Amino acid sequence: MGARFQAPRGTFDVLPGSAAARERLAAAARSVLSRAGYGAIETPAFEDTELFERGVGQSTDIVRKEMFTFEDKGGRSLTLRPEGTAPICRAYVEHGMHKLAQPVKLWYAGAFFRHERPQAGRYRQFHQIGAEVIGSDSPLADAELIVIFHDLLTELGVPGIELRLGSLGSGAGRAAYLDELRAHLRSREGDLSREVRERIDLNPLRAFDAEDEGTRAVMADAPTILERLEGEDAEHLAAVRERLEAEGIEYTLDGTLVRGLDYYTRTIFSFVCDRLGSQSEIGGGGRYDGLVEQLGGPATPAAGWAAGVERILIALDEPEGEEERDVFVAIVEQAERGRAMALVNELRRAGISAELDLGDRGLKGQLKHADRIGARRTVILEGDGTAQLRDMDSGAQRPVEPGELVDELTAGERLPPP
Repeated sequence: MGARFQAPRGTFDVLPGSAAARERLAAAARSVLSRAGYGAIETPAFEDTELFERGVGQSTDIVRKEMFTFEDKGGRSLTLRPEGTAPICRAYVEHGMHKLAQPVKLWYAGAFFRHERPQAGRYRQFHQIGAEVIGSDSPLADAELIVIFHDLLTELGVPGIELRLGSLGSGAGRAAYLDELRAHLRSREGDLSREVRERIDLNPLRAFDAEDEGTRAVMADAPTILERLEGEDAEHLAAVRERLEAEGIEYTLDGTLVRGLDYYTRTIFSFVCDRLGSQSEIGGGGRYDGLVEQLGGPATPAAGWAAGVERILIALDEPEGEEERDVFVAIVEQAERGRAMALVNELRRAGISAELDLGDRGLKGQLKHADRIGARRTVILEGDGTAQLRDMDSGAQRPVEPGELVDELTAGERLPPP
């Protein structure tokens, strides 16, 4: 035997047993988002490395530690996309979407890549569904995104979800707060982890996310930006809260909430699920009013969110299982193979899922296989040109006219109990 290969560490194969749940999630997202006027967009799996260095932020763990970066044959530095917002903003600028009616509302689904320690629901290749509203600074845009995310999780039936809401402020107010936070951190610098000390100047907010016990003790009495929010920033958050409350969506106001990317301003939010343990976030997002301009476009306000597909599936805890088939076509004699294939193709073209035996099983083996794959009904083609229709749940069986099979099965007729 030759060498046996396995998927790279931190990646996985999506097998038929789990594909159905993924497809249901994607279909629900497509339905919820398209009803709200969001158009689908797809960006390349890899981009120029500079896009993420500029857009995501040099101080983030994503850029410093987690990106899969490589040099192509032309000497260009490319990176497998670790997140979806920067590529979408790049596409917005590149394709002149600022000339369209604003805001531009987009949604996406796809694979993303981060070199982090694999654990339940967190892989080096993972999948996200996300939504972006580009071209509106209204708090209604923030509220709409949160409501849509909430509606998607509700439609999927994700249990035990909680919305955490915060703000990072903007402009001079944010700058003044960051100076205050830096002063607090420097006053107890000896208790901070090395990583937090290194980022005091670049991004002191990340200290709120630290797992180190010394840092957590320092942050227990640190000032929060919600305590310092004022002016238009305070009004913006109040307007978002008002809309959420009007929609009956409960939330927890969290002054320690931060995001793992540097581009966020004002509203930030996170949906967490109590089924996921310490790594409880299903997804989140917020407002990023400066990102489009930072990537070479016009000054353009924007907001968005991303949801982890694997995280949602773990929260749903759905059993694996292949989808049922409508019909299996069995034969009594091998000479009926051509007739069976013709019938299967006719059924499929009529919109009915149908299969036939591709091996050399006898009738008993074919019926066992039909049951194993979850066929609801089996058509048994007999050697004299007749046929029987068998309900696999009840075992009821009766003769049918071969020429009327497609019409009968399309009508969804159920056999009477035996």
